[in-house]
Amino acid sequence: MRLEGRTALVTGGAGGIGGATASRLAAEGARVAICDLHLGPAQELAADLGGIGLEMDVTSTDSVKAAVAAVEEQLGPIDVLVNNAGIAGEVFFTQTPEEVWDNLIAVNLRGVLAVTHSVLPGMQERGSGAIVNVASEAGRVGSKMSTVYSATKAGVIGFTKAIAKESARYGVRVNAVAPGPIDTQMVRAADALGELGERFVQGMIDSTEMRRLGHPDEVAAAIAFLASDDASYVTGETVGVSGGLGMM
Repeated sequence: MRLEGRTALVTGGAGGIGGATASRLAAEGARVAICDLHLGPAQELAADLGGIGLEMDVTSTDSVKAAVAAVEEQLGPIDVLVNNAGIAGEVFFTQTPEEVWDNLIAVNLRGVLAVTHSVLPGMQERGSGAIVNVASEAGRVGSKMSTVYSATKAGVIGFTKAIAKESARYGVRVNAVAPGPIDTQMVRAADALGELGERFVQGMIDSTEMRRLGHPDEVAAAIAFLASDDASYVTGETVGVSGGLGMM
Protein backbone atom coordinates (compact mmCIF):
# COMPACT_ATOMS: atom_id res chain seq x y z
CA MET A 1 0.00 0.00 0.00
CA ARG A 2 2.80 2.41 -0.91
CA LEU A 3 0.36 4.82 -2.58
CA GLU A 4 -2.43 4.82 -0.02
CA GLY A 5 -4.36 8.09 0.03
CA ARG A 6 -2.86 9.40 -3.20
CA THR A 7 -4.58 10.28 -6.45
CA ALA A 8 -3.09 8.92 -9.65
CA LEU A 9 -3.93 9.81 -13.24
CA VAL A 10 -3.00 7.34 -15.97
CA THR A 11 -3.33 8.39 -19.60
CA GLY A 12 -4.02 5.70 -22.17
CA GLY A 13 -5.15 3.72 -19.16
CA ALA A 14 -7.81 1.50 -20.71
CA GLY A 15 -5.60 -1.39 -21.76
CA GLY A 16 -2.12 -2.84 -22.20
CA ILE A 17 0.55 -1.15 -20.12
CA GLY A 18 -1.90 1.57 -19.06
CA GLY A 19 -4.47 -0.88 -17.76
CA ALA A 20 -1.86 -2.92 -15.92
CA THR A 21 -0.47 0.27 -14.39
CA ALA A 22 -3.86 1.51 -13.26
CA SER A 23 -4.55 -1.87 -11.67
CA ARG A 24 -1.18 -1.92 -9.90
CA LEU A 25 -1.52 1.62 -8.56
CA ALA A 26 -5.02 0.87 -7.29
CA ALA A 27 -3.76 -2.31 -5.62
CA GLU A 28 -1.16 -0.18 -3.84
CA GLY A 29 -3.85 2.11 -2.43
CA ALA A 30 -4.14 4.93 -4.97
CA ARG A 31 -7.37 6.53 -6.11
CA VAL A 32 -7.03 6.01 -9.84
CA ALA A 33 -8.33 8.11 -12.71
CA ILE A 34 -8.16 6.24 -16.01
CA CYS A 35 -8.07 8.70 -18.89
CA ASP A 36 -8.33 7.35 -22.41
CA LEU A 37 -9.57 8.26 -25.86
CA HIS A 38 -11.93 5.29 -25.55
CA LEU A 39 -14.34 6.16 -22.74
CA GLY A 40 -16.22 2.86 -22.45
CA PRO A 41 -13.21 0.62 -21.68
CA ALA A 42 -11.83 3.29 -19.35
CA GLN A 43 -15.04 3.38 -17.34
CA GLU A 44 -15.30 -0.42 -17.24
CA LEU A 45 -11.81 -0.82 -15.81
CA ALA A 46 -12.31 2.09 -13.43
CA ALA A 47 -15.47 0.48 -12.08
CA ASP A 48 -13.48 -2.68 -11.29
CA LEU A 49 -10.82 -0.63 -9.50
CA GLY A 50 -13.07 1.75 -7.61
CA GLY A 51 -11.75 4.70 -9.60
CA ILE A 52 -13.10 6.92 -12.34
CA GLY A 53 -12.86 6.69 -16.11
CA LEU A 54 -12.73 9.82 -18.23
CA GLU A 55 -12.37 10.62 -21.91
CA MET A 56 -9.13 12.38 -22.78
CA ASP A 57 -7.62 13.16 -26.17
CA VAL A 58 -4.01 14.06 -25.38
CA THR A 59 -3.69 15.85 -28.73
CA SER A 60 -6.31 18.39 -27.60
CA THR A 61 -5.31 20.89 -24.93
CA ASP A 62 -8.97 21.59 -24.17
CA SER A 63 -9.68 17.87 -23.68
CA VAL A 64 -6.66 17.50 -21.41
CA LYS A 65 -7.58 20.49 -19.25
CA ALA A 66 -11.19 19.34 -18.92
CA ALA A 67 -10.20 15.84 -17.86
CA VAL A 68 -7.59 17.05 -15.36
CA ALA A 69 -10.12 19.44 -13.82
CA ALA A 70 -12.65 16.59 -13.53
CA VAL A 71 -10.10 14.34 -11.82
CA GLU A 72 -9.23 17.01 -9.28
CA GLU A 73 -12.89 17.75 -8.63
CA GLN A 74 -13.84 14.10 -8.10
CA LEU A 75 -10.70 12.60 -6.53
CA GLY A 76 -8.66 15.52 -5.29
CA PRO A 77 -5.25 16.95 -6.25
CA ILE A 78 -3.17 14.70 -8.50
CA ASP A 79 -0.18 13.20 -6.69
CA VAL A 80 0.95 10.76 -9.39
CA LEU A 81 0.86 11.26 -13.15
CA VAL A 82 1.63 8.43 -15.56
CA ASN A 83 1.95 9.65 -19.14
CA ASN A 84 1.30 6.39 -20.95
CA ALA A 85 -0.87 7.30 -23.96
CA GLY A 86 0.93 6.40 -27.17
CA ILE A 87 0.67 4.99 -30.66
CA ALA A 88 3.06 3.16 -32.97
CA GLY A 89 3.58 2.87 -36.70
CA GLU A 90 5.62 0.10 -38.27
CA VAL A 91 6.82 1.29 -41.67
CA PHE A 92 10.13 2.31 -43.21
CA PHE A 93 10.72 6.06 -42.94
CA THR A 94 10.83 6.71 -46.69
CA GLN A 95 7.37 5.14 -46.95
CA THR A 96 5.90 7.17 -44.08
CA PRO A 97 3.38 9.87 -45.07
CA GLU A 98 3.74 13.26 -43.43
CA GLU A 99 0.37 12.93 -41.67
CA VAL A 100 1.71 9.84 -39.87
CA TRP A 101 4.65 11.88 -38.56
CA ASP A 102 2.27 14.54 -37.32
CA ASN A 103 0.02 12.03 -35.55
CA LEU A 104 2.89 10.21 -33.85
CA ILE A 105 4.38 13.48 -32.64
CA ALA A 106 0.99 14.80 -31.51
CA VAL A 107 0.18 11.74 -29.38
CA ASN A 108 3.56 10.46 -28.20
CA LEU A 109 5.39 13.70 -27.54
CA ARG A 110 3.08 16.69 -27.58
CA GLY A 111 0.53 14.71 -25.55
CA VAL A 112 3.09 14.18 -22.79
CA LEU A 113 3.86 17.89 -22.81
CA ALA A 114 0.18 18.87 -22.71
CA VAL A 115 -0.80 16.64 -19.79
CA THR A 116 2.32 17.47 -17.80
CA HIS A 117 1.76 21.19 -18.40
CA SER A 118 -1.74 20.84 -16.96
CA VAL A 119 -0.79 18.79 -13.88
CA LEU A 120 2.70 19.96 -12.92
CA PRO A 121 1.87 23.47 -11.59
CA GLY A 122 -0.37 21.99 -8.90
CA MET A 123 2.32 19.53 -7.85
CA GLN A 124 4.87 22.33 -7.64
CA GLU A 125 2.54 24.50 -5.56
CA ARG A 126 1.94 21.64 -3.10
CA GLY A 127 5.64 20.75 -2.98
CA SER A 128 5.25 17.09 -3.88
CA GLY A 129 4.39 14.73 -6.69
CA ALA A 130 5.72 12.03 -8.99
CA ILE A 131 5.53 11.86 -12.76
CA VAL A 132 6.38 8.73 -14.73
CA ASN A 133 6.59 8.97 -18.50
CA VAL A 134 6.35 5.84 -20.63
CA ALA A 135 9.09 6.14 -23.22
CA SER A 136 10.62 3.18 -25.07
CA GLU A 137 13.96 1.53 -25.65
CA ALA A 138 13.38 2.63 -29.26
CA GLY A 139 14.02 6.15 -28.01
CA ARG A 140 17.46 5.13 -26.74
CA VAL A 141 18.69 2.65 -29.35
CA GLY A 142 16.48 3.40 -32.38
CA SER A 143 14.12 0.92 -33.98
CA LYS A 144 14.08 -0.01 -37.63
CA MET A 145 10.63 0.46 -39.19
CA SER A 146 9.73 2.74 -36.25
CA THR A 147 11.83 5.78 -37.08
CA VAL A 148 9.41 8.56 -36.17
CA TYR A 149 8.17 6.57 -33.16
CA SER A 150 11.80 6.31 -32.00
CA ALA A 151 12.23 10.05 -32.41
CA THR A 152 9.13 10.81 -30.34
CA LYS A 153 10.22 8.51 -27.54
CA ALA A 154 13.71 10.02 -27.55
CA GLY A 155 11.94 13.35 -27.10
CA VAL A 156 10.05 11.96 -24.10
CA ILE A 157 13.33 10.90 -22.50
CA GLY A 158 14.88 14.33 -23.07
CA PHE A 159 11.75 16.05 -21.74
CA THR A 160 11.84 13.82 -18.64
CA LYS A 161 15.39 14.87 -17.80
CA ALA A 162 14.72 18.56 -18.34
CA ILE A 163 11.51 18.65 -16.31
CA ALA A 164 13.19 16.65 -13.53
CA LYS A 165 15.86 19.37 -13.31
CA GLU A 166 13.25 22.14 -13.24
CA SER A 167 11.03 20.42 -10.67
CA ALA A 168 13.40 18.91 -8.12
CA ARG A 169 13.47 22.11 -6.03
CA TYR A 170 9.68 21.88 -5.74
CA GLY A 171 9.78 18.33 -4.39
CA VAL A 172 8.48 16.82 -7.63
CA ARG A 173 10.24 13.78 -9.09
CA VAL A 174 10.08 12.97 -12.82
CA ASN A 175 11.26 9.68 -14.29
CA ALA A 176 10.62 7.49 -17.30
CA VAL A 177 10.40 3.81 -18.08
CA ALA A 178 11.66 2.46 -21.37
CA PRO A 179 9.81 -0.75 -22.24
CA GLY A 180 11.17 -3.09 -24.84
CA PRO A 181 8.85 -5.40 -26.79
CA ILE A 182 5.84 -5.95 -24.53
CA ASP A 183 2.98 -8.34 -25.23
CA THR A 184 0.31 -5.73 -25.92
CA GLN A 185 -2.22 -5.06 -28.63
CA MET A 186 0.25 -2.63 -30.20
CA VAL A 187 2.83 -5.38 -30.73
CA ARG A 188 0.24 -7.94 -31.78
CA ALA A 189 -1.02 -5.48 -34.39
CA ALA A 190 2.43 -5.49 -35.95
CA ASP A 191 2.52 -9.29 -35.79
CA ALA A 192 -0.74 -9.38 -37.77
CA LEU A 193 0.77 -7.51 -40.72
CA GLY A 194 1.88 -10.76 -42.32
CA GLU A 195 5.38 -12.06 -42.92
CA LEU A 196 7.04 -8.64 -42.65
CA GLY A 197 5.22 -7.91 -39.39
CA GLU A 198 6.14 -11.32 -37.98
CA ARG A 199 9.79 -10.73 -38.84
CA PHE A 200 9.59 -7.29 -37.22
CA VAL A 201 8.23 -8.70 -33.95
CA GLN A 202 10.65 -11.62 -33.96
CA GLY A 203 13.48 -9.17 -34.55
CA MET A 204 12.43 -7.24 -31.44
CA ILE A 205 12.35 -10.44 -29.40
CA ASP A 206 15.76 -11.51 -30.70
CA SER A 207 17.21 -8.12 -29.72
CA THR A 208 16.49 -8.81 -26.05
CA GLU A 209 18.84 -10.86 -23.92
CA MET A 210 15.93 -12.77 -22.38
CA ARG A 211 14.51 -13.74 -25.79
CA ARG A 212 10.87 -13.12 -24.95
CA LEU A 213 8.18 -10.48 -24.94
CA GLY A 214 7.70 -8.68 -21.66
CA HIS A 215 4.38 -8.51 -19.83
CA PRO A 216 2.47 -5.31 -19.09
CA ASP A 217 2.52 -6.16 -15.38
CA GLU A 218 6.33 -6.06 -15.46
CA VAL A 219 6.27 -2.49 -16.73
CA ALA A 220 3.54 -1.56 -14.23
CA ALA A 221 5.72 -2.79 -11.37
CA ALA A 222 8.54 -0.45 -12.38
CA ILE A 223 6.11 2.46 -12.73
CA ALA A 224 4.65 1.80 -9.28
CA PHE A 225 8.14 1.82 -7.78
CA LEU A 226 9.03 5.13 -9.42
CA ALA A 227 5.71 6.64 -8.28
CA SER A 228 6.25 5.56 -4.67
CA ASP A 229 8.40 6.88 -1.84
CA ASP A 230 10.65 3.85 -2.34
CA ALA A 231 12.09 5.93 -5.20
CA SER A 232 12.33 9.12 -3.13
CA TYR A 233 15.92 9.80 -4.27
CA VAL A 234 15.37 8.90 -7.91
CA THR A 235 14.65 11.58 -10.49
CA GLY A 236 15.59 12.25 -14.11
CA GLU A 237 16.17 8.56 -14.74
CA THR A 238 14.98 6.27 -17.52
CA VAL A 239 14.53 2.71 -16.29
CA GLY A 240 14.69 0.03 -18.96
CA VAL A 241 12.09 -2.74 -18.73
CA SER A 242 13.24 -4.58 -21.79
CA GLY A 243 14.82 -7.92 -21.07
CA GLY A 244 18.29 -6.43 -21.52
CA LEU A 245 17.60 -4.85 -24.93
CA GLY A 246 18.99 -1.48 -23.89
CA MET A 247 22.19 -2.66 -22.17
CA MET A 248 25.03 -0.23 -22.74
